[in-house]
Amino acid sequence: MKTFKMTLLATSIAVLAGCNSSDDSDDNKVSIAPKDEASLAWYQNSAAEVNTAESVAQAIDNAKGSAKNIILFVGDGMGVSTVTAGRILEGQQQGMTGEENMLSFDDFPFSGLSKTYNTNQQTPDSAGTMTAMMSGVKSKAGVIGVSEDVVRADCVSSQGTELATALELAEIAGKSTGIVSTARITHATPAATYAKSPERNWEDDGDMPQAARDAGCLDIADQLIQFEDLLEARVNGGADSTYIDGIDVVMGGGRRSFLPNDASANSLDAVSTIEGDRTDGRNLITEWQTKYPTGSYIMDQAGFDTIDPTATTKVLGLFNESHMHYEADRANDGQGEPSLSEMTSKAIDVLDNNENGFFLMVESGRIDHGHHAGSAYNALTDTVEFANAVKAAVEGTDPEDTLIIVTADHSHVFTIAGYPTRGNPILGKVVTNDSNGEPLSEPALAADDMPYTTLAYTNGMGFHDLGNETDADAVYSEVIVSGRADISAVNTESTGFHQEALVPMSSETHAGEDVGIYAVGPGAQLITGTNEQNIIFHVMNHAGNLLEQAENRL
Repeated sequence: MKTFKMTLLATSIAVLAGCNSSDDSDDNKVSIAPKDEASLAWYQNSAAEVNTAESVAQAIDNAKGSAKNIILFVGDGMGVSTVTAGRILEGQQQGMTGEENMLSFDDFPFSGLSKTYNTNQQTPDSAGTMTAMMSGVKSKAGVIGVSEDVVRADCVSSQGTELATALELAEIAGKSTGIVSTARITHATPAATYAKSPERNWEDDGDMPQAARDAGCLDIADQLIQFEDLLEARVNGGADSTYIDGIDVVMGGGRRSFLPNDASANSLDAVSTIEGDRTDGRNLITEWQTKYPTGSYIMDQAGFDTIDPTATTKVLGLFNESHMHYEADRANDGQGEPSLSEMTSKAIDVLDNNENGFFLMVESGRIDHGHHAGSAYNALTDTVEFANAVKAAVEGTDPEDTLIIVTADHSHVFTIAGYPTRGNPILGKVVTNDSNGEPLSEPALAADDMPYTTLAYTNGMGFHDLGNETDADAVYSEVIVSGRADISAVNTESTGFHQEALVPMSSETHAGEDVGIYAVGPGAQLITGTNEQNIIFHVMNHAGNLLEQAENRL
């Protein structure tokens, strides 16, 4: 066997054996032993009881590599209150009172909690949290695919701190690989599957200081297009290999970082006078097409619909100049764009042509953006669509050989408050019960004699009534509203209503509490209890035996 020659941190692949961080701190130690016998029994699909520590350990060892396919779903910003409110909204949309409803992943047999802090922040960002999930190593806020030893936005400090990711190991192991997101594909969460950068905002060369470019750092879009060559350079000295053939499916937004700053390169649905942001004159889309001449580049719904999964080996789909539309706003896309569930199904259909299996990461990036804008409507409707995508993945795969993990990178300061009666519209004003437990006819009033909504934010831009607007980001053209507003005559269930916020800020912020992890399939029983966020990588690696398979290829 050749030596595993990756110039990445060895600690990022030291799995299942104590420390997985560069600093050997207790914060980064994990254990993946099953926490109860019932979990193990379910996993073995047997009635046999497990009574000894030795048999538990042996069962874990036997389970290694039992997941041919791995799908990681990340609901960006999908904290527990978002899951609860999304569950109720989906139920009410289906004619139920809502509380009794279950989102698709609520029915998964195993679940736990994830501690989301970054190594330098109590409340995290998406770059550091997704780095933890993809590499098994917790890191700083704002950095992608590198250890906490870096100085943010300092190119030189990041050299030699690069971390291996689950997607990279799957690629080396000969599996097909894919990334799907409703955000820009160069945004923090999807970028952490393939890129190494001390600054999450270096999405294209125009975002980078000259000193960083001179020092040899590459922008994130460039790293995506060069993924195959960069990975071969790390593991094989740059020599071509049959097992590393590039990411097979990439679908999301963010065309601007791939196009030159030249109006002649604009796409049909460009919203800017000049769509592209690149200052180096390169068109990375045409470079990708040259590198993969049999691949399919698509940028709209029509192109998406023409993809034949049985005959397609490579797909690059960039459906928007920036982020894709919110699910409720998709009809306003100029050329049309697919839903998250449609992209998920198509990606699986393309990837599962590989007999070695696949690794797929699916992100609902706009849950996070809806919350930042103070729009529960947009955040929750995207959560419902995220659950639809999970359902599509479950229906499109075999639970005997596919591990599906659903989680969030972090939560938001989003609350469900008051004492609303059972079945009260989750987006509505609080209506309480009388002494007999029956709902009153009028909304409850706060101490200031004004009604209030069940859902609200601790901070953010505050109350706005934008009527039938379906794009939450429209609020950023409005002024910040602090304090309470009289919403007596306001339809709080309208698509353009933005909830009140206590602390006035230009954008609502993340929160620091734990988020849920839900799992089904081989290795799912390892997701129980409260865990460091980086355990997710180790579970995926163990279930798929990614490291060992990768080493066997080298």
